[in-house]
Amino acid sequence: MPELPEVETIVADLRPHLVGRTITRCELAFPTIVRHPEPEEFVDAVASMRIESMGRRGKYILIHLSGDIVLVVHLGMTGQLRLVDEVKPLEKHTHAVFFLEDGRQLRYRDPRRFGRLLIGTEEALLSAKKMPRLGPEPMDPAFAFEELYRELRRRRAPLKAVLLDQKAIAGVGNIYADESLHRAKLRPARIASTVSKRSAQRLHESLRESLELAIANRGSSVDTYRDAWGEVGGQQEKLLVYGRAGEPCFTCGRPLSSMRVAGRTTVFCRRCQR
Repeated sequence: MPELPEVETIVADLRPHLVGRTITRCELAFPTIVRHPEPEEFVDAVASMRIESMGRRGKYILIHLSGDIVLVVHLGMTGQLRLVDEVKPLEKHTHAVFFLEDGRQLRYRDPRRFGRLLIGTEEALLSAKKMPRLGPEPMDPAFAFEELYRELRRRRAPLKAVLLDQKAIAGVGNIYADESLHRAKLRPARIASTVSKRSAQRLHESLRESLELAIANRGSSVDTYRDAWGEVGGQQEKLLVYGRAGEPCFTCGRPLSSMRVAGRTTVFCRRCQR
């Protein structure tokens, strides 16, 4: 699933090309990809809307339209959002096409169909529980390590489970949870409430380092992720532990171990992570 760095890359790619443009109409090839409101209402609501700004909240792409309306895109497991010329052949699994007044098209493609599209005001989407109330952004300067420490201290779940909880921290998924815990030298299965303040500060720093590096390298294309132009990211070549079970740890040389934590395959070093 695309995580914070991948979504941030797509938003940064699209922002200068979409802001100020008008969506003339939308066509849905797979209407149930729209989760709110009904597909017919969605198509009507997006037509003739001007794109005022673009942003990200956790793993959600937020396209702010006229009148405080937000077009929300969640990429799910395999979703891709691309800006293309209208002459480009339509790829298989393209479920939604947004036509722009300059002749280009914003296309949403999703082979596994776990993603979703929504439109409405942010308040209405939250009130209707179509969007979850997310935790703090780990990249936000206002997110201090003391806030992370307080969250960990009240949780009896494994550390990795807390990092994956979007109500605790927004945007972190399997890749960057593993990477951050390795950088912080913390065992993924360790109970969160046992972490010291010093270790929480180290994890806080490691989270930011992992995410900033991934953004600089345009995300990790470990599966189907592609940027807004259909290109792969570069962070998959820099990953320290994710997807490397059985390979040597870059720090100590011992083979990396694998286990299930919070229902997810988790890779870590038994020697370096305590």
